[in-house]
Amino acid sequence: MILISEPTPTIAQLRAFLAVADHLHFREAASALRMSQPALSSAVSALEETLHTRLLERTTRKVLLTPSGERVAVHAARVLKAVEDLMGEVAQNREPFNGPAHLGVIPTVAPYVLPALLPMFSRRFPRLKLTVHEAKTETILEEVREGRLDMVMLALPTEVTGLVEEPLYEEDFLLAFSPDHPMAEADTPLDREALKGLDIVLLNQGHCLREQAIDVCREVGARATAATYATSLPTLVQLVAGGLGVTLLPESAVPV
Repeated sequence: MILISEPTPTIAQLRAFLAVADHLHFREAASALRMSQPALSSAVSALEETLHTRLLERTTRKVLLTPSGERVAVHAARVLKAVEDLMGEVAQNREPFNGPAHLGVIPTVAPYVLPALLPMFSRRFPRLKLTVHEAKTETILEEVREGRLDMVMLALPTEVTGLVEEPLYEEDFLLAFSPDHPMAEADTPLDREALKGLDIVLLNQGHCLREQAIDVCREVGARATAATYATSLPTLVQLVAGGLGVTLLPESAVPV
């Protein structure tokens, strides 16, 4: 069986008819659309033929809408408005930094970078509708690969193929210990060799900053010997303040 689809009205036909419906005058409608009157009449006639109904009553002195024409005019206005909205939205989405954007951030960065980042986004890109998702490195990397996130902020390098990495900033690790720790009495800068023999408290598995801290320890031959681990930097600080060891903190976390 062969199905033959019925012809449907075109945007040009609807626009021509709606202009006549608004002006109730072919010459004025044609002038408003900047087209010839014969072309306008042809478009309206084609619409009537497509819909199998008479939309206008034409006399030598005036134009009137039929009952069907009044109903079609309402629908035509709605269709043309929808098309106009579509074109406007697509035009806006072609602009950079516009529309929805999903950002993933690791917990060891989010509380310390977002207070500066979010106001900047709002100020410089007011049309950007930013959504933030906080999760560990492994989770947000998987989500950006699957398209659920547009971009992620985490510690580099990730050694993940298929993604573009753009370094944003660098910061130092700082050694943190309790006020009554023997190192607190040092009046000169400490060398990294001082890490040897210390009980170093780290974050749990899955945090990229944990791996970076371990790398620093390896460089000087130190080991993370503490049996206690933390799930967040605030908890890590509280453990160290309570005398359970020392830790390495990213510099951006210190003011908070």
